[in-house]
Amino acid sequence: METLHSWVQTASGYIWGPPLLILLVGTGLYLTVILKGLQFRALPHSLHLALIKRKEKGHSKGDITHFQALMTALAATVGTGNIAGVATAIAIGGPGALFWMWITGLVGMATKYGEAVLAVKYRVQKSNGEMAGGPMYYLSLGANMPKLGATFALFAVIASFGIGNMVQSNSVADALHGAFNLPHWITGTALAVMTGAVVLGGIKEIAKVTAVLVPFMIVLYMGAALVALAMKIDAIPAAFAMIFHDAFTGTAATGGFTGSAIMLTIRFGVARGLFSNESGLGSAPIAAAAAQTKHPVTQALVSMTQTFIDTIVVCTMTGLVIVTSGAWETGATGTKLTAAGFGAIFNPSAGSMIVALGIAVFAYSTILGWCYYGEKSLEYLAGTKAIKPYRLIFSMMVLVGAIAKLELVWLLSDAMNGLMALPNLIGLILLSKVIVRETKDYYSKNML
Repeated sequence: METLHSWVQTASGYIWGPPLLILLVGTGLYLTVILKGLQFRALPHSLHLALIKRKEKGHSKGDITHFQALMTALAATVGTGNIAGVATAIAIGGPGALFWMWITGLVGMATKYGEAVLAVKYRVQKSNGEMAGGPMYYLSLGANMPKLGATFALFAVIASFGIGNMVQSNSVADALHGAFNLPHWITGTALAVMTGAVVLGGIKEIAKVTAVLVPFMIVLYMGAALVALAMKIDAIPAAFAMIFHDAFTGTAATGGFTGSAIMLTIRFGVARGLFSNESGLGSAPIAAAAAQTKHPVTQALVSMTQTFIDTIVVCTMTGLVIVTSGAWETGATGTKLTAAGFGAIFNPSAGSMIVALGIAVFAYSTILGWCYYGEKSLEYLAGTKAIKPYRLIFSMMVLVGAIAKLELVWLLSDAMNGLMALPNLIGLILLSKVIVRETKDYYSKNML
């Protein structure tokens, strides 16, 4: 087992090395250039489409609304990365890592846009009447690379049980045990039952729940963060100055912080940013493909707000709490660092409670979103007959994750996420002309 652990750890390190990080950011930059900065120009219109919940006139194919598709994708994206991932980036890379998370978010919006355009463009209607799409379909139908599409689907199925399931329930169980001394098996059982009750109803039931749960959890967490920042308002200008300065210089050792060179700051800022918003991994377009829309670009504009909300809004709140509170100098990392940040501003027990409840709701929503990603990937490989057994097994594995030791699962999940990105990025680059063509068609028809 130790040998397997060591091998997976080494493999994950290679997969998430500089080449993949450069390819992920580079693809976002490339799409930003050929789309002429669309994510900046169209952001107000995108937010209107996403949050006003406007339905398109006339008949639109799809299973769920634009808003529900966005909330399903956000459910899978806004999770432990926004609490633990940001903290880890700052703990290792210093405050400057937050700047590089912003960069991944800004260029990642173009990537998320491109993924959604292709997902809707090449989606298909299955025998059960539901829409299906994502990298496996645009690789197969658009790029004529069905084997690469199947490879993506396989990696996504494996990842759904890891990063989308067991590691989430384990994080919730640990957080609630630490804050309220709740036994792991009780948390796991409750989560498994709650998961099964929702996912057995399919995408429409998942969308209904996430459309309520996701806005609630984001507003609740951001409310706590905004109150904390209001109490430290005098420290905010200095925090921004430190973030921008350290982004290009690294951070000297201070207190319990061991110091960080500039390359470490960039590496962990980019890596944790991509881990949080999942731009380029190919997961979110699976949800985008289910949206009721007449044109691929309409949903793509909605989808790119996911990265904006996740990274530019939620991650920034976490990062500012950690930096303004001074907790980043303590040497703590992960959820303990975020809890220490809130605890330094409020009090330690309040900090632990905020993070525990945040992790619980964020992780549960991630489980729901990833169940849909996994079932659609398995459906691509084995057909609709595999969906119901998958949902049952997926729900049971939530309990397993809550009570098991998951070091190997964490590493394997991380590796699978990276392996998902490779075929997806190939598809985005090969089909970039299609993305541009669909964008021009949308604006030429004045579909604003």
